[in-house]
Amino acid sequence: MLTNESTLRILLADDDEDDRTFFSEAIAELKMTNQLTLFNDGKDLMEYMNNPDSQLPHILFLDLNMPYKNGLDCLKEIRADQRFKNVSVAIYSTSSSEKDIENTFVEGANIYIKKPNDFSELKKVIKEVVHMNWQFHSSGLNKETFFFSI
Repeated sequence: MLTNESTLRILLADDDEDDRTFFSEAIAELKMTNQLTLFNDGKDLMEYMNNPDSQLPHILFLDLNMPYKNGLDCLKEIRADQRFKNVSVAIYSTSSSEKDIENTFVEGANIYIKKPNDFSELKKVIKEVVHMNWQFHSSGLNKETFFFSI
């Protein structure tokens, strides 16, 4: 997807301040060339996404349970807009509910990640997801590869 010199644009929408901090720290420790932009709710995320001056992300990590506009509503809005067809969406949630997994799969998320409880696990998950073959995950979506676990 990207050459080694490319800057990976990553967005994280998560209302939990601790989760945003851990995610930022994990990305920093992985020492990859990236531009991380954080949002604390879905409303702010979608305002950014819909701004014509905003650079679209390569990967969007999207929490499900957020105020103002939840992750599922954001996902539906993103997948309904042709401008965002190449944005890879990773659902990033504490929920492991079959219903949440099924709904986000049906609505077009590329992968579902249950938030790790441990910082080293978080780094491992981010590294795996960032280096994933997204073309495979975008074209051949199947339920067996949708739920990501390490």
